[in-house]
Amino acid sequence: MNILVIGSGGREHALCYAIAKSKNCNKLYASPGNAGISHIAECYKLTSHEHIAEFCKAKDIGLVVIGPEAPLVEGIVDYLQSQNITVFGPSRAAAKLEESKTFTKNICTKYNIPTAKAADFTDLTKAHEYIKQQGVPIVIKADGLAAGKGVAVCTSLNDALSFATECLEGNKFGDAGSSILIEECLVGKEASFFALCDGTTAIDFGTACDYKRVGDGDIGPNTGGMGTFSPAHIIDDATYNAIKKQIISPTMQAMADMGTPYTGFLFAGLMLTNDGPKLIEYNARMGDPETQSIMPRLKSDIVELMLAACNGQLAGKQVEFSDKTALTIVMATQGYPNAYEKGSVIKGVENLKDAIVFHAGTAYNKDSQLTAIGGRVLNITCTAGSLKSAKALAYSEVKKIDWPQGFYRNDIGDGR
Repeated sequence: MNILVIGSGGREHALCYAIAKSKNCNKLYASPGNAGISHIAECYKLTSHEHIAEFCKAKDIGLVVIGPEAPLVEGIVDYLQSQNITVFGPSRAAAKLEESKTFTKNICTKYNIPTAKAADFTDLTKAHEYIKQQGVPIVIKADGLAAGKGVAVCTSLNDALSFATECLEGNKFGDAGSSILIEECLVGKEASFFALCDGTTAIDFGTACDYKRVGDGDIGPNTGGMGTFSPAHIIDDATYNAIKKQIISPTMQAMADMGTPYTGFLFAGLMLTNDGPKLIEYNARMGDPETQSIMPRLKSDIVELMLAACNGQLAGKQVEFSDKTALTIVMATQGYPNAYEKGSVIKGVENLKDAIVFHAGTAYNKDSQLTAIGGRVLNITCTAGSLKSAKALAYSEVKKIDWPQGFYRNDIGDGR
């Protein structure tokens, strides 16, 4: 069948990489795609839900795969389904699990899902009073979508008060920050757990560890993610079972009870505490850059699994992964996650023989040179028999790239 992937990041490149290997994929398209995706899919810029639907009918698209969160919360799945187009991803109502952190917290409370205690605020004075009452460390989150940057782990009272002010009065995140969630600061190790869902059944779709801070040693502001590895070796069997029983299963039940059954990828960001795993937040899609480490390990046919999810037929199915470890290093433009310049030329990508290079913010200029047009730009992924070997290989490969305007963390694979 012909398949269309929506998105332009490293996650979407990794999805295209897996989909292109499926025996069910005849022709692969992407919108808008990027320089790397253009080598395995035909890329088009489709500007609206209606435009996408027209394209699907013209190209006889049998499956649409939605990569990023924004179109999901805008209701693209609902619209395409109304046009009798098969689409993989949650409905607008189900995607609220990511759209609103307060919505998810309320589900956690009702269904006894372990998570940090929290309170939500739209009034700055009341938020400041609560912060002073709770003390630090404390976590403050913009309620809505903020590209992974709407969270501050504050260790000083001034920082906490300032971040709350920036959200509620400073318009730092626009409407996404017009309401904030203030949480206790959980202590433990972070991990990511992924499930593939068909509205009733959720099957395991891998684990990973992500590095969100911009600097070595987990310092500096949060980013969309500066690196990852999979699987997450810190999740033992008992913890794995607890995640499924105490977090994933009751969430699926909650969504079904509300009449908004969840279909698609469900991404649980977790803190592994001394009291067991606790939910930090949900994302209504695969992670970025976690996908870049998970897809190279995938042995199952991803298109078969996606179609089964769309048709409510996941019961009894399992996902097969390689037992090797994959590690991804993100290369970003200097200045990210703050202001950065676009258009710098990247050389040497063709010299990487032992890595998969997943593109994110890339394009070709008028001289056919690879250029950086985003914050996170390249993902260097290597697979090996151990985390240590995968890390050593990835760092030897990333050094072959000639891009003075780029940077990366030097400690992906450490401290987890």
